[in-house]
Amino acid sequence: RPQPPSVWGRGGCVGSMRGLNQPLAGFTLPACMTGKLLAKQIANIGPFFVNTKQNLLFNACFHTVNCLDQHVQQSPDRVALIWEKDEPGTEVQITYRELLDMTCRLANTLKKYGIQKGDRVAVYMPVSPLAVAAMLACARIGAVHTVVFAGFSAEALAGRINDSECKAVITYNQGIRGGRIIELKKTVDEAVKNCPSVKHVFVAQRTDNTVHMGDLDIPLNEEMAREAPVCAPESMDSEDMLFMLYTSGSTGKPKGIVHTQAGYLLYAALTHKYVFDYQQGDIFGCVADIGWITGHSYVVYGPLCNGATSVLFESTPTYPDPGRYWETVQRLKINQFYGAPTAIRLLLKYGDQWVKKYDRSSLKTLGSVGEPINHEAWQWFHKVVGDSKCTLVDTWWQTETGGICIAPRPSEEGAEIIPAMAMRPFFGIVPVLIDENGKVIEGNDVSGALCIAEPWPGMARTIYRDNQRFVDAYFKTYPGYYFTGDSAYRTKEGYYQITGRMDDVINVSGHRLGTAEIEDAMDEHPAVPETAVIGYPHEIKGEGAFAFVVLKDDTVQTEHVKQELKAIVASKIAKYAVPDHVLVVKRLPKTRSGKIMRRLLKKIIADEGSNLGDITTLEDPSVITEILDAYQKYKSEQRTS
Repeated sequence: RPQPPSVWGRGGCVGSMRGLNQPLAGFTLPACMTGKLLAKQIANIGPFFVNTKQNLLFNACFHTVNCLDQHVQQSPDRVALIWEKDEPGTEVQITYRELLDMTCRLANTLKKYGIQKGDRVAVYMPVSPLAVAAMLACARIGAVHTVVFAGFSAEALAGRINDSECKAVITYNQGIRGGRIIELKKTVDEAVKNCPSVKHVFVAQRTDNTVHMGDLDIPLNEEMAREAPVCAPESMDSEDMLFMLYTSGSTGKPKGIVHTQAGYLLYAALTHKYVFDYQQGDIFGCVADIGWITGHSYVVYGPLCNGATSVLFESTPTYPDPGRYWETVQRLKINQFYGAPTAIRLLLKYGDQWVKKYDRSSLKTLGSVGEPINHEAWQWFHKVVGDSKCTLVDTWWQTETGGICIAPRPSEEGAEIIPAMAMRPFFGIVPVLIDENGKVIEGNDVSGALCIAEPWPGMARTIYRDNQRFVDAYFKTYPGYYFTGDSAYRTKEGYYQITGRMDDVINVSGHRLGTAEIEDAMDEHPAVPETAVIGYPHEIKGEGAFAFVVLKDDTVQTEHVKQELKAIVASKIAKYAVPDHVLVVKRLPKTRSGKIMRRLLKKIIADEGSNLGDITTLEDPSVITEILDAYQKYKSEQRTS
């Protein structure tokens, strides 16, 4: 059964594998793999050895040697990255030799300015080769990177920097997305005013525009040009930290999820290879941002470990028109395309002509990630984009799992794929469904809380500086099991279908967002004593945020306050977190103990007000009538406008 990392001990011996005479410390490997296949896979992963104490050690830095050096030795001119820049039709190819050069120069620059093994470094950059090199440079010298999505506000960035106590920030002067300039450096300047741990800000040039450079600021391109293109990698232990990535939690404070060296890379590489049937020479196109775990595992670490050519997509699906993805597929001859259902739903609305305009015959595998994909989007993706010829894998996993856990592939050759279903657990993943009483549900055609019964290599090790929160969030609800926070249905055939979140976390355009985060931001408005935010089905985004807001009695300009609330959320979190709907109510439905009954609010906006179930625990049931009346009035106003 999964145990908190504190009981694993240094070296991380978390399991063994049938077919081997002794456990392979640091890894939990699939019991269904033969010893021969396992040996081959280990040989491909790269240089390490198991010592007599069964601690996994490295004769070189695991990540950059396996992601760069080994490929440079074998095929130095193989293309590692294709940067599909925001500017339409402009791509930049970076070979493995060039990427190693860039990584070493950046690593030497960090070392020159005092960044050492164990230091934390924030990366606030859009998708680009230099952003990938920044991650790899940190790994090469043993520093811990925490990539912050370049759409986050200064306050959100500062919160993550302070929680992780970053010593440096790496950013660009500006970003470009969808033809618009994004003032990255200005955001960093505002953030670091409140970040005493930051000693240096490394500023690279994405545009020709000049930006203010202060005492902390270092021109990165100039400094890298002065450094040597060789940097000896730091030796790392299997359980040393590789990176932190912040994800939303139900408490309102983002969690710094910690991933370590050995197991994470093994799992990212294995899932990349087998879920997508990656073959040497393929062009792998994952269009995720590196600010999310998908970008870490399937833009950077998984593909590079496997010696793949990985596409970096800087733009948006609709710039300069809704054919951008498919024009890129045609021009770059992409073989695997991995994207979010949100984008697929958006493009579906523009019609088939934008897809059929371009040659997509290079495509072999399609994938969806970030949220469950609905049937309409799945069918369109498969039939129109893939011409009904491509394997389509609906993948389920989380920031905390490090890589894909449930997907239709790998499987027996020709095995069925059921539309809009994740289906099959990956090697070594043991899913279980648990009922409300904490009992494991046996058999098929059943639903319950989705948990994982055994450890796997890519699982998160802790929450930075808050291991108790890690234990409480993932192991306390169902002792002895990792609780995913999702509910699932196991079909009659034994396949798994994800049915939604069970906690107060919503999934907006593939981004997990704690409703408490939005509530905390809105509650800071002086006219707002109380809010409740819930998720609701959104045609394009999958889920949207719906805010119920209580205003002080003397509030006059209600509409003005609503706009201010949306601006606060955009400023404190990000624009994608802004609620689509803000409904002012006199009070919220609460139990006698003061707990807000969000399930009732969900029923109301789903037009199930006549089927609310048991409301006897409400302090005052008449509040339901008040909210129903307010909602009906709001709907009428929406229709009129």
